[in-house]
Amino acid sequence: MIGKTFLPKSLFGRALLILILPTVLTQLLMAYIFFDRHWDNVTRHLSEAFAGDVALIIDQLKTIPESHRAKLIKDFEEDTSTSVNLDPPEAFKPEYATHEFPEFQEFLRHNGGEKFTVRKIDNNTTIEIRVQLPKETLRLETTVKRLESRTTVIFIWWMIGATSVFLLVAVIFLRNQIRPIRRLAEAADNFGRGVDMPDFRPSGANEVRRAARAFIVMRERIKRQIRTRTDMLSGISHDLRTPLTRMKLQLAMLGEKEGASELRADVQQMEHMIGEYLDFARGEGGEEAVRTPLRDLLEDVVRDYQRLNSKVTFAGGEMIFTSLRVSAFRRVLHNLIDNALRYGKSCTLTLRRTVNYCEILIDDEGPGIPEDKREDVFKPFNRLDPSRNIKTGGVGLGLTIARDVVLAHGGAISLETSPSNGLRVIIRLPL
Repeated sequence: MIGKTFLPKSLFGRALLILILPTVLTQLLMAYIFFDRHWDNVTRHLSEAFAGDVALIIDQLKTIPESHRAKLIKDFEEDTSTSVNLDPPEAFKPEYATHEFPEFQEFLRHNGGEKFTVRKIDNNTTIEIRVQLPKETLRLETTVKRLESRTTVIFIWWMIGATSVFLLVAVIFLRNQIRPIRRLAEAADNFGRGVDMPDFRPSGANEVRRAARAFIVMRERIKRQIRTRTDMLSGISHDLRTPLTRMKLQLAMLGEKEGASELRADVQQMEHMIGEYLDFARGEGGEEAVRTPLRDLLEDVVRDYQRLNSKVTFAGGEMIFTSLRVSAFRRVLHNLIDNALRYGKSCTLTLRRTVNYCEILIDDEGPGIPEDKREDVFKPFNRLDPSRNIKTGGVGLGLTIARDVVLAHGGAISLETSPSNGLRVIIRLPL
């Protein structure tokens, strides 16, 4: 559970983590082994060797005649690359003592009993060693590399540099591999919302290309099926409306004879039912989605109802742009507002923004819908009115069409209780 919480959510992040973790762990292990073995061994050997040199010159300065000291110092400087100076006794400064190079100081303390100090000078590039002799102060100066191995710094920087280059190449390579997957997801999402990507082409690894080709084939099949269904429905619409038109002409010729008014009502009901059936079967049709200011669309719909003296108001909202099939979405709003006015006599629209979505709230003051039946009203031909009277409502396709259109936009529609204890319809659309 903890692993799932801290794991990156994206494929790119997880793939990068698969590369980074082994690399970092390997580098840490190498660094630990290097410092634990190589670094300690090298430091100990350097300290022991230099402490032996210092102890040697201290012993020789104590035993040889003063006339031989110059040659001894010259030979020592040439052999050890160490500067040797003999200063007055007061040149020894106990306050110069530091805790630097502990192993070297331990070896030097073990090899002789003289007091000494060790410190770094010249911006930490030189080691100064002062030894208190009976009659003078021995001052030695040498480079830090006599006691510190520079290969450690080189190794660390080489390790960091090589790892950084490796990770940079890995990031670039992974981005190129992930890009086709992202484009495939974008194409699928856009197709689901009616926004086509004609320039989409399979790319990337073989598996990604295979998935992309399968998506393209699926997209063409769906398009072909929609075109076939739309063409068939256009023919059905023409075939059904033709006899209905003849029936209306016959009824007009009958005038106000007995039974004519009832037949006219039946014909109107048939036209209304056929229209709803065709709207349901046709869905969003071939309309293209366009970038639309949602607030302007809602205000326009509200004005249409207000011109008819309907109690429809817009509570406001910020300017939000989203891709819509305007005619299809306008039909959704009309269906939902008509329902609200039919059962609640008044309706209020509100637009608000969330993190990744925008929401349209349609509130009425009607009796509402019980919670256990809210999902049932989205089923085709399902009505809460058991009488099935066409005069009290449609044929049970209004909310079904609304959900289909909203889902085709990549959104969702749900029902809740409004603040006035009526029904609240929430349409959620991706930004």
